[in-house]
Amino acid sequence: MLRVLIADDHEIVRRGVRDVVESHLGWEVCAEASQGDQVLELAKELRPHVIVLDVSLPGLNGVSVTRQVRTLLPATEVLLFTMHDDDETISGGLAAGARGYILKSEGERQLLAAISALGAHRPYFSPAVSEMLLDAALHDRKKSRLESFTLRELEVGQLIAEGGSNKQIARQLDISIKTVESHRAAAMRKAGVRTAGGFVRFAIKHHLIEA
Repeated sequence: MLRVLIADDHEIVRRGVRDVVESHLGWEVCAEASQGDQVLELAKELRPHVIVLDVSLPGLNGVSVTRQVRTLLPATEVLLFTMHDDDETISGGLAAGARGYILKSEGERQLLAAISALGAHRPYFSPAVSEMLLDAALHDRKKSRLESFTLRELEVGQLIAEGGSNKQIARQLDISIKTVESHRAAAMRKAGVRTAGGFVRFAIKHHLIEA
């Protein structure tokens, strides 16, 4: 039985993916999550074969989740299922370890094909993503800024963009305020901004948070 974990903060999307999965003989939905940190807890407990994951999730964004899943559960494949088709988001997701990337606009057939491929440990990309990857292979691709962020910098950066103070972030992540300040400075330097407002704009552009 192929076990699939669905992670999206919109119930209607989760319901649609569930219908697709449950219509296929030999597949089952082992769990659903609406926040990034829930995905990690459920994945560690249930060890799904495939996680269908949105890029934009509250708590911990999809790129951060993907990195941790690939480190903790190397046998679990991550399929990014999202509305975002810009080069930087795609590059960031694939660099984090996702082996599949399809767009929500592409329909049931693509989703079925993607889950089937990842369930057999084969990569799968939508036509739009495949075109981008081909173009990158033919030309020197400029790395996405997100690729240079450490996992902790992504976590701190997301919380900064959501309006958290250094003290609040330190308490939430169980680290010192000095450590938060260090990660905050590194994240803002890598984003190429000098102010919290500039980082918020960067975070929205790169889908660390929703506008």
